Amino acid sequence: MFEKLDKIVEKFENLTNMLSQPEIISDQQKYKELSKERANLEPIVESYLKYKKIFNDIKGNREILNSKGENELKELALAELEELEPKLAQAEEELKFLLLPKDPNDSKDCIVEIRAGTGGEEAALFAADLFRMYTRYAEKKGWKYEIIDMNDTGIGGFKEVIFELSGPEVYGMMKYESGVHRVQRVPTTEANGRIHTSATSVAVLPEADEVEIDINPNDLRIDVFRAGGHGGQNVNKVETAIRITHLPTNIVVTCQDERSQLKNKMKAMKVLRSRLYEIELEKQNKSITEQRRSMVRSGDRSDKIRTYNFPQNRLTDHRIGLTLYNLTEILDGNLDEVIEKLKIADRAEKLKESSEVL
Repeated sequence: MFEKLDKIVEKFENLTNMLSQPEIISDQQKYKELSKERANLEPIVESYLKYKKIFNDIKGNREILNSKGENELKELALAELEELEPKLAQAEEELKFLLLPKDPNDSKDCIVEIRAGTGGEEAALFAADLFRMYTRYAEKKGWKYEIIDMNDTGIGGFKEVIFELSGPEVYGMMKYESGVHRVQRVPTTEANGRIHTSATSVAVLPEADEVEIDINPNDLRIDVFRAGGHGGQNVNKVETAIRITHLPTNIVVTCQDERSQLKNKMKAMKVLRSRLYEIELEKQNKSITEQRRSMVRSGDRSDKIRTYNFPQNRLTDHRIGLTLYNLTEILDGNLDEVIEKLKIADRAEKLKESSEVL
């Protein structure tokens, strides 16, 4: 591990020197690429330098203890050792985590698809609650969101809503939301006060670049139609809505949010590309998943990942056994605590898996 770290420090220093060279500064694209590479290495280098300082401090204090010096000085050295040794172990764990291969998709924007499942209208209303939760969370994080398609029920619920989230590390934060979200509450239409259980599925897809997914135009069937409003009303007198069918996979994507046919087609292609990219990722990860299935990172939409219990104001994430009693705040977009605990659990699992390698 330390040989690898020394090479990283050397590379970091080389990049720092290169960024000060006039020919690099004048080439904006090259400067941007090298700056990004240096920025990715910087946390590792800083953590390693911190580790080395603690290590050298421990070494110095041990030398004092083994010397023939004064007892008072030895007592100080012993006290420092007791404080430094746990810090060294912590710094080593941090280094191990930083050396783990990063998910290349974490820095990408993402497509979020929310679909009402079992529970009829109540499930559709909960889909709307989740949409509000995620968009409020996006606002708090300074992300942008854009609706791609929605199928509302006319009374405040969504049978389906698809939207894009863009910003720093969006997919890296949102990927933990994929799965089935279960709600337990008394519907407004329930006269006897009985608690009903409904479910809504969430899929979070990393946005794929055109370079990553090559789509053959001959594999597509594109239909245009008039966009419909609430209750079947026409919101457009011209055919601006788009339905794209990918014939090899039979994936169908619809977009009617924009008044421009071209914009709707671009949005629909973006969703199609992300869905095809997800299929490719699943193929790549299948062999790994069969060996070690991560509860935290599972994107299987059949997994019941979370329960929202309204009478108890409780949220339970079943993957990590997390229970919180601030459901109202969470539904208002305060998701940081939940996602942070999922990231910590994910981190612990990754460290456990990599311990033999490192």
